[in-house]
Amino acid sequence: MRYQKPKGTMDILPGESQKWQYVESIAQDTFNKYRFSEIRTPIFESYEVFERSSGDTSDIVSKEMYDFKDKGDRRLALRPEGTAGVVRAYVENKLYGPEHIKPYKVWYKGPMFRYERPQSGRQRQFHQIGVEAFGSDSPELDAEIISVGLEFLNRLGIKNLKVAINTLGDPESRAAYHKALVDYFTPFKDQLSDDSKIRLEKNPLRILDSKDNNDKKIVANAPSILDYLNDASAQRFEYLKNLLDDLDINYEVDSTMVRGLDYYNHTIFEFMVTDPAFDNKEITVLAGGRYNGLVEELGGPETPGIGFGLGVERLMLLLKDEDLPSANNLDVYLVTIGEKAERASVKILSSLRRAGFCADKDYLQRKIKAQFKTANNLNAKYTVTIGDSELENDTASVKNMATGEQVSVSLENLAEELKKIEG
Repeated sequence: MRYQKPKGTMDILPGESQKWQYVESIAQDTFNKYRFSEIRTPIFESYEVFERSSGDTSDIVSKEMYDFKDKGDRRLALRPEGTAGVVRAYVENKLYGPEHIKPYKVWYKGPMFRYERPQSGRQRQFHQIGVEAFGSDSPELDAEIISVGLEFLNRLGIKNLKVAINTLGDPESRAAYHKALVDYFTPFKDQLSDDSKIRLEKNPLRILDSKDNNDKKIVANAPSILDYLNDASAQRFEYLKNLLDDLDINYEVDSTMVRGLDYYNHTIFEFMVTDPAFDNKEITVLAGGRYNGLVEELGGPETPGIGFGLGVERLMLLLKDEDLPSANNLDVYLVTIGEKAERASVKILSSLRRAGFCADKDYLQRKIKAQFKTANNLNAKYTVTIGDSELENDTASVKNMATGEQVSVSLENLAEELKKIEG
């Protein structure tokens, strides 16, 4: 029987995995500049961690979560997103304590799981990179979070980025808007999709994010959150826009934008891009916002928070080959002739690698012509040829594969001789 990977998963093969490593290295370098430290949380958590944080009306909880009972009859779930697990870790490890600098800033990467229809850039096992910052309600921190996301994507060469921002206001503003939405949608209740009928009772804000075409027509004339902001929320949003102007960040205010999870308030944002990889349709590549209240929801003290997440699979489709580093890093290919050279090659390779060279050899005992062909196919910078006579004379023949120039060097000091040749 031939086994296949489960539907909605993918193998990241050598060659492709180098691109992933590059993206992750740029993430780490960028986030380190902003003083974000990496955090790694479990792939599965208690089901309630995601239920309490995401809200029971969210598609994630109601439709998409991979949950199961373990042998101890505990209900667990594979993580569908990164923030809730990071917040749980923040609370459980008391990272809010006075000994920790605030804001407490972390970033994460890793696989997430959602049961949904697989499509380009969206799998059932997918990967996210994200940042979270706890302990400050400052709009300046909001601006920094937007800035770090933008710098990360710019460093990767992502073009045609559009930054969209909105505010969901404070609890008082949300309550006023909630009432306005109920008043607006109630006359349309019979026309709403089944999901939106449930949302109307529990969280009408979610109707604004409905993917149902008929819902979208009704949503088109729904009231705007911007008309229900109290003075403090309106002033905060205006100040954030001023900060983004100071940073020369081009943005659009999208008053219809909502986030798919219950824990967001005040600042929310999305970075969109239009690209041939997605048939020139506008897609969201990064999204996030402020979630004051989530730490308390998971058992911690009153603590403001903000962050963003991005899907790596979708990001990989946007990366152009010319923006990625060359995979050519083979410095030396060792060509061997005879049994004595085969044995000696093990020690020679070890010494070259300890000296910092990327080195390899033939392990199939092929003829010399085939070995040189492989070295050429691997784009090796140099070949080092050794046979019985070279071993007896303590020499090695070094060939520059780009120029064809060939010299004889001391085998005992091979690493030093190669460094001299490289200049």
